[in-house]
Amino acid sequence: MDKIWLQSYPPHVPAEIDPRQLRSLKELVEKACVEHAERVAFIQMGASMTYRQLEVRSRAFAAWLQHAGFVKGDRIAIMLPNTLQYPIAMFGALRAGLTVVNTNPLYTAPELQHQLSDSGATGILVIENFAHIVEKVVAQTRVKHVLVTAAGDYLAFPKSHIVNYVVRHVRKQVPAWNIPNAKSFKAAVNEGMKLPFTGVDVGPDDLAYLQYTGGTTGVAKGAMLSHGNVSTNILQAEAWLGEMSREPGVLITAIPLYHIFALSCNCLLFARLGWKNVLIINPRDLPAMMAEFKRYPCVFLSGVNTLFNAMLNAPDFKELDFSQLKITLGGGMAVQEAVAKRWKEATGKILTQAWGLTETSPAACINPPDTDFNGSIGLPISSTEIAIKDDDGKDLELGQVGEICVRGPQVMVGYWNRADETAKVMLPDGYLRTGDVGRMDARGFVYIEDRKKDMILVSGFNVYPNEVEAAIASHPGVLEAAAVAQPDEHSGEVVALFVVRKDPALTEKDVMDYCRKSLAAYKVPKHVYFKQELPKTNVGKILRKVLREELVKRT
Repeated sequence: MDKIWLQSYPPHVPAEIDPRQLRSLKELVEKACVEHAERVAFIQMGASMTYRQLEVRSRAFAAWLQHAGFVKGDRIAIMLPNTLQYPIAMFGALRAGLTVVNTNPLYTAPELQHQLSDSGATGILVIENFAHIVEKVVAQTRVKHVLVTAAGDYLAFPKSHIVNYVVRHVRKQVPAWNIPNAKSFKAAVNEGMKLPFTGVDVGPDDLAYLQYTGGTTGVAKGAMLSHGNVSTNILQAEAWLGEMSREPGVLITAIPLYHIFALSCNCLLFARLGWKNVLIINPRDLPAMMAEFKRYPCVFLSGVNTLFNAMLNAPDFKELDFSQLKITLGGGMAVQEAVAKRWKEATGKILTQAWGLTETSPAACINPPDTDFNGSIGLPISSTEIAIKDDDGKDLELGQVGEICVRGPQVMVGYWNRADETAKVMLPDGYLRTGDVGRMDARGFVYIEDRKKDMILVSGFNVYPNEVEAAIASHPGVLEAAAVAQPDEHSGEVVALFVVRKDPALTEKDVMDYCRKSLAAYKVPKHVYFKQELPKTNVGKILRKVLREELVKRT
């Protein structure tokens, strides 16, 4: 399409990025810690860590890893929520030349065993609240070193306060566990302070992360993200910030750092820029999260649609100070127009939508920050090409709906030990099949219709769940909703809508009548199910697969 999107670029955004500006993530952290040494890097529950402290602690952990026998290319799993330990461990591992395997702390034993076994990780760092899960599977993996940390290890307040904090924010209790030869993470870092660290040459082709994805659609696969993939993506994102990148500010991280969105954007990009990063360990604890927002008015905020919706419905949302807020960035799932509209009315600021995948490190498209919500996922970012293709991999015309495909330096190396799966998504011309269905307009803006796997086929007509969910989202009696396919003997499939009520008096008829105002008859839900809450990932993304499975049980 001859890069028609370039005509819509803001003046300060370049068409191409020079990847030589940042050779590796090891270089990123080492430079950032020197250039911004006296600034606060991360804050958790009022406890702060400067870039100088991050340098010392991450270097110490890297030294301990070398002393413990880890060598360049080894994999280490990090199974932590948003705590100060995460950047220490993650940056320390990268400095030692290791490949980080980000691991969800809420994994079940089978999920964890699969990821550890598949990645070949020889070490794992886990928060003590979930060490009992590691205990169940460690003997069936190649893991030789287990490090355990407590949520409050780096928090500077009395032990009784830490206990209360853990109980409120992490888990009701710390389950008993017994892992032979497990070691305290804090002790390992302290030991590393006294050990020599041998610098490791890390280049753009070395693997930085095995970032697992696809767990909701099948067996989770490890996307191989190189230092070059992620470093270039950081440069691409930085280019869109413009003047914002030159002045340090405050950002709030409510999405987990082990997720590629927060990892690349919130953690790595803003560490490079020397910002103060406020970590939220549990965004579902709205009162605690709101208290952090009050304490630290932010310049940048990223999240998923469900997070913004929850905030808007929080009792004390109106008390927050958004005078410094410059960018609110939505990703991970579609931002609904009703939520974006309410956000602007409440804060006076635009809710900007971006898009990407784990396989693209993750950013691929973003809207210019000063562009009002337009329903699109934005323009292809610098050095990135987007093509809309049919099932045979052939390009479609502008405006036609097909699979969104991405080509650029941020596209993954492939799936770890899964050449067969890599071949399914990588086209011969270098484009990655994303599984997202969408179109591009004449200005180069890209619009997602939905995920291929979530599409509902009603009597041969395609119905996109996002469209149905957006239609009901503006109803004052609806808190949130999710649309899925329900088998039907007459039309093959019909739309089933799961709804969380804001108004207890809301009825099935109310929902259907409201949808009829804006949807064609075949798109209107034929079944409405009310629930107390919708199943979500730890990022806040609604799990439609779980809802489909619930329908099977209901019928």
